Amino acid sequence: MLQAHSILWHYLWIAPNILCLVLAAIVFGRKVHKQYPVFLVYLIFAGVEGTCLYAFDVSPKISGKTWWVAFWVGTIIEGCLKFALIGELLHHLLRSWPSIAKVGRNLVSGVGVFLVFIASVVAAYAAPDNTPWFIGGAHVLSETLYLTVAGLILSLFLLAAYFHIPWERTAFGIALACGVVWCAHLAVTALIAGGVARNRDWEDLARMTSFHVGVLMWFYYVLVPQRIARKSLAPLPKNNLDVWNRELERLLQQ
Repeated sequence: MLQAHSILWHYLWIAPNILCLVLAAIVFGRKVHKQYPVFLVYLIFAGVEGTCLYAFDVSPKISGKTWWVAFWVGTIIEGCLKFALIGELLHHLLRSWPSIAKVGRNLVSGVGVFLVFIASVVAAYAAPDNTPWFIGGAHVLSETLYLTVAGLILSLFLLAAYFHIPWERTAFGIALACGVVWCAHLAVTALIAGGVARNRDWEDLARMTSFHVGVLMWFYYVLVPQRIARKSLAPLPKNNLDVWNRELERLLQQ
């Protein structure tokens, strides 16, 4: 059952991608995309990319090298979208401080694109375990990207916890699912790079299962309405973000 090209293998590969496209239609229909446009683009691209890679994998007309080239292109584009999505989540988290949110979003997106470029160059010259460059380099590229995006998404939760910033329900759900999926992918990639795991079937199923769980989490936070919480009478603790935001606004206006 837990083998390549088994019924479970086919399901775990194609089902999350179809669900991504379905969720994208729901996000668009409920006008959620007006607040989270990058998330909508990410859902559409992830669904199309995964479906294309699946079709290439099962098609006898597509060579292994062609599949890996498609994987490279998809990983680089998806990596840029992930950094843009983190910037969008940061913007929503800090929207009470618009100047900080704008600078933070632009900084994350810019640094993200730069890191994708660096990771691509490094991966292109890396071929661990005597594998062809397009396979070994892809593993290095994936590990670098997941290490970066997982660290950034966890930093958002630490930032919110440290400054006691409340999350919007949708933003929290998107960030939580991304954190689960990206950390799981990072763990699998690290095990492969470290030589601990060398079972191709297990690697694929672990990645696909974590992505499936993440997509279902997105469905939950988008479809299930938020409960109205009672307002606390205790004032929220003050922090330095208000001061930083005022000073940043003053600098930008000069």
